[in-house]
Order: sequence, then C-alpha cells, then structure tokens
Amino acid sequence: MHFEPYPFEKLTSLLEGITPNPAYSPVALTIGEPQFETPSFIQKSLAKHSEDLRRYPKTAGEAVLNESMRNFVKSRFGVELKANELISSFGTREVLFNFPQYYLFDKPNAVMAYTNPFYQIYEGAAVASRAKVIHLNLTQQNAFKPLINEEELAKCDLVILNFPNNPTASVLSIDELGEWVKLALKHDFCLINDECYSEIYTAQKVPSLLEASVHVGNVSFKNVLVINSISKRSSAPGLRSGFIAGDATILKGYAQYRTYVGCASPLPLQAAAAMAWADDKHVQVAREVYAQNFKAAREILGVETSDATFYLWLQVPNALEFTQRLYRDYNVKVLPGEFLARADQRGENPGIGYIRIALVEETTKTIQALMRVKEALNG
Repeated sequence: MHFEPYPFEKLTSLLEGITPNPAYSPVALTIGEPQFETPSFIQKSLAKHSEDLRRYPKTAGEAVLNESMRNFVKSRFGVELKANELISSFGTREVLFNFPQYYLFDKPNAVMAYTNPFYQIYEGAAVASRAKVIHLNLTQQNAFKPLINEEELAKCDLVILNFPNNPTASVLSIDELGEWVKLALKHDFCLINDECYSEIYTAQKVPSLLEASVHVGNVSFKNVLVINSISKRSSAPGLRSGFIAGDATILKGYAQYRTYVGCASPLPLQAAAAMAWADDKHVQVAREVYAQNFKAAREILGVETSDATFYLWLQVPNALEFTQRLYRDYNVKVLPGEFLARADQRGENPGIGYIRIALVEETTKTIQALMRVKEALNG
C-alpha cells in the first residue's frame, strides 16, 4: 500500500536549504487552518465538561450533539433530517478515509471519482480501497467545475465532490448540484459532497447537496450524502466535530461499521461542539474577516475572488520557482497547486501553474503578506 507524501511534506522538501530573508517576519499562507482564537463560549463549555473524561463516549454520539447538528442543517439549509439520516463523526477526515473503504468493500473492481485538485485524503481512501480512480479536472476552461462525462460516471461506484471547493474556491449552484443528484440516481453511484467550507461565504449563502436533492425530488436522499465540519466554521479544528448525512439505508450499515473503528469523540468535545453548532453569531464574525481579506486581495493583487472559502487559486508562470523565490526573498510560504493535484488519464495535472494562498490570518497581517506577494509577482 503506497501513499503519496502530503502536500506539506513536499513543500518542506521544496524549500529545504533555502534561508528566508530575515528582513521580513515569517508568514505561512499554506494550511487551511483559521488563525483566530476559538470563541470563548466554546472553550468554557469544554472546560466545564472536562469531568466527563472519566466516561467512555458512544460511537453514535450523544443525543444533544446529534440534535444540534440536525438543527444546524434545518436552520441553515431548510432540510429536516431524521435521526437515522445523520451520523456525528470525529471530524471529517476520518469519514472521508474510512467511508470509501466501507462502501467499496464488496464492490468488485471498484471505481471512485473525485475532483482534481483535491483534498489528499480522497486519494488515500482510494488507495486503501484498491479502487480505480477517475479524476474530475477543475480548470480555468470549465470555470473550475467538473465536466460531466456520463460514459465514465456509469462505471463509478462512488463520486466525491467538494463544493465550495478547496483549493479553487469555485461554487456550484443548487441546479448544478441537482444535476449531479440526477446522475447518481441514473447511474446508481453513491454521491458525496464534502461541504466543509459551506459556512465560509462572502455574500450569498451557498447551497448544500441535501438542498439540491430535495430540489430535484429526491427527498429520501437516495445515493446522496454530505459531509460537514466545525473546523472552518467555528475556528475550532481541534474539536474534531463533523458529520455525514443523507441516505439512511447507506448510513445504517456504516453506523455499524463505525462501532469497530473506534473514532468516538470525547464527551467534553461533544458538549462544546453541540454549543458551537447551535450558534451562528460567532461564525458571522469570522465571515466578515474573510470578506475583508478577499477585498484586500482584489485591491492588492487585482484578482477576482470567490463567493466562498478563504482561498486564492492564483495563476503564476512557474509555481515551484515562484514558491521558492517568495519564501527566499519575502519569507512567505504558499503551496504549489501541483502538490494538490495529480496527472489525469491524459497526463494533465490541472494544478500546474497555480499556487494556493490561504487567507486565514487577521486582515492587517494578510495585507502585509499580500503586498509581499505582489512585489514577488512584479519582480
């Protein structure tokens, strides 16, 4: 079983031996980790329930957390989920890795498709599942939205979308998502949308695949699942709170599988997460910072910015060389796009010629970093 090094490992190798310019303070715009303090009410809840560490948590999650998550889905997306249509999880990374292994286990010659570039855990899941991979390339030519090739999709057992998208920051409309739901029903594949950036939007709320499923009449969510997390939403990746929701028939077997996985969330974390999922005021505060960061990027770099996520997918002449020069001359770290993508069946890597910039710092620091990027681009 061979796993590719993570993008950040590749970045470390790329920058090895380079001494950054000491005239500048170091800035890392590489990882999608909010650099804001986790809201105090979440921290206080965690401390308040610390005595519950003496008890084993349930794999299925506490009722208060599961209900808080379903209420979030209802208030945010207008979709009312039954209890058996949502499973709370220890973040979403573990689900994205182990769900494909569960779902594809009995599929002969399993085929899995996912957007390219991608969150590398999708690739890891494909490797662990021994699945053949079809890459859905996101390029400037297709507006960073996956083209539909029904001949290929007819071969698929599992398709993973990621909208709002990391790293391209593209968004699919409810009608576009609805077309994917129809395809999942027509060709009988399981369709997942990784919606971890659904709450980081600048103006208009972005839709969920669950909304799109209802929109096209698939009210039972047959073949449809979404995954979401509190990490970006609440600046709390350490809470490890996420969920998978949708098709109850698929989730029934997966819930049983999870009793063997051992990924139950500690009770103090569940209590704090329940409060975080129930509150949107703190999320709006973070959204306003990200909106200001995008505004700064438009003004300083003269680029178009997305309606969601906190990423810039910036085209540069030679991403590897630019990344090295930006670090050496300006002490700023970014991530080359080709580290986040793979060559597809035609040998094309859609990440080549791009860098990903994560605008996760407070606005003053972000402006300073973007000014350095501008100098490097003009140099």
